[in-house]
Amino acid sequence: MPQSTREIETDVAVIGGGTGGCAAALRAARLGCRVVMTEETEWIGGQLTAQGVSALDEHRFIETFGGTASYYELREGIRAHYRSRYGLTPGAAANPLLNPGNGWVSRLCFEPRAGLAVLETMLQPGVDAGRIHILRRTAPVAAETAGDRVEAITVRALDGETTRIRAGCFLDATELGDLLPLAGAEWVTGSESRAETGEPHAPDDANEEWAQSFTFSFAVELRPGEEHTIPEPEGYEHFRETQPYTFAVEYAPPVGSVAYRMFEKAPGTYGPFWSYRRLIDRRNFDDPAFPNDIAMINWPGNDYAGGSPITAGPERRAELFRQARLLSLGLLYWLQTEAPRDDGGFGYPELRLRRDVMGTPDGLSHYPYIRESRRIRALKTIREPEIAADSQPGARAAFFPDSVGIGLYGVDIHACAANQPQVMLGTRPFQIPLGALVPLRVRNLLPAAKNIGTTHITNGAYRLHPVEWNIGEAAGALAAFCLSTGALPREVARDEPLLRRFQRTLLQCGVPLYWYEDVPLSHPAFAAAQWLAITGVWPGREEHLRFEPDAPIDPEGLARETGMSLETAVSAFGGAGALPRGECAARLADRV
Repeated sequence: MPQSTREIETDVAVIGGGTGGCAAALRAARLGCRVVMTEETEWIGGQLTAQGVSALDEHRFIETFGGTASYYELREGIRAHYRSRYGLTPGAAANPLLNPGNGWVSRLCFEPRAGLAVLETMLQPGVDAGRIHILRRTAPVAAETAGDRVEAITVRALDGETTRIRAGCFLDATELGDLLPLAGAEWVTGSESRAETGEPHAPDDANEEWAQSFTFSFAVELRPGEEHTIPEPEGYEHFRETQPYTFAVEYAPPVGSVAYRMFEKAPGTYGPFWSYRRLIDRRNFDDPAFPNDIAMINWPGNDYAGGSPITAGPERRAELFRQARLLSLGLLYWLQTEAPRDDGGFGYPELRLRRDVMGTPDGLSHYPYIRESRRIRALKTIREPEIAADSQPGARAAFFPDSVGIGLYGVDIHACAANQPQVMLGTRPFQIPLGALVPLRVRNLLPAAKNIGTTHITNGAYRLHPVEWNIGEAAGALAAFCLSTGALPREVARDEPLLRRFQRTLLQCGVPLYWYEDVPLSHPAFAAAQWLAITGVWPGREEHLRFEPDAPIDPEGLARETGMSLETAVSAFGGAGALPRGECAARLADRV
């Protein structure tokens, strides 16, 4: 007998509980909305947790600037998790920038469960207050639309239970953009052609299957002198030869091939393979819970490029995921049996698969690490020349006056087909334009993950942890703003007074809109400096990312930097001959 469908009515429906989805639900609820969030797996958090990439891909400024207030809440919550639960060595305990794993690719490496615990703690007040309702192990299966509006989404749990969700605004935070086709939104996937985007690194011909590889991460513990070799996985010899399994990485020119070593730093490399994404460095701990190192393995050797799951049907997607799991288990088997040892010989049987770290029977992440999704056709599509260092001579990327956040990461495109080298391009510190979050047609649907208006190229820079979090938070804030004002997202994007009101809201929530590396969120001049920059009243200098809030400035200097008349500048100073730039910004912002 078929199960009946239950009905839920809410303000904001966040379909997908990954990194962006959690940020969206959190922000919308904190702004007073009722939120329903679904998640396909048992673990919320996406790339932070369920996908096993708990070594955050960030940037050099992140400890002081470059993330939202709630993202910093997450980061500091993770550090507090380890401080409160485990014994630390004196050096680790005294380090305010504690990195549990000391992985060399990230300033914060941790177990996925720690990230999950902190996310659940952040969301719990909303759950307790009845503002957030989470449906786990649930995915979208149908949408009801009326004209250009989404009226309801039907989701189905793994046990077969279906739920019909009615909401004022729907956010697609799924890992593959699965809500977009259901809702009838215009979208694109794969790589656009150079003729379409004008991007120097786009291919001559478009290819919708040309999407980044995906990866099932796993964690291993180093247990010297022990034997923990797994049985040879199905297809091992095939994957060993075709992937191939190796410590060498083929980077984009001019770097080329670089060969890493397991525990030693090889010439020309950034560090050893082992500590690349190490989650637990035993030297940080004086606790029986961590007698040995634990490392997460997310390496070109387990990047699966045998097909794109984005537009695949359920059976095809399941088979791609099965093959990708075998690929990852094969890499583990290779590490245990055939990898060249630093001390001579082959294989590290002392590597023990830690199934508990990923929380799954096979020890692989709950869901693959997804680098690329469907992308909406948006009011604004971000293109390579707008963010690439080769195209932007100043300190920052192209200026977007409708900014709803910021980010910084190079364009990092993993292989889209076997044996294809990575594409890596330097970028300038960039912004997230609101127009990239607004679909061309559908009125009450917003992207909240890796599915904003980027190209195949620029997605490679906008897909990382802090940027996806910011995208989700901005989408959640926009949904709340639109529901409270009655405005449509496209109206906010196109109407300057509405846009400025929304940007004020974001600044009040601790979302930076402009790059000033020396004015952190806690600085008294933060909101003023941000506001003056984003409105174009007092833009930043082309040659660096600093505002220099404590340096003095006089009326003549203000007039010179802003282009305002000397008379206007003098009036802003209120008779003072010179002021710290931060104080001057605060006075000027009150007048704008």
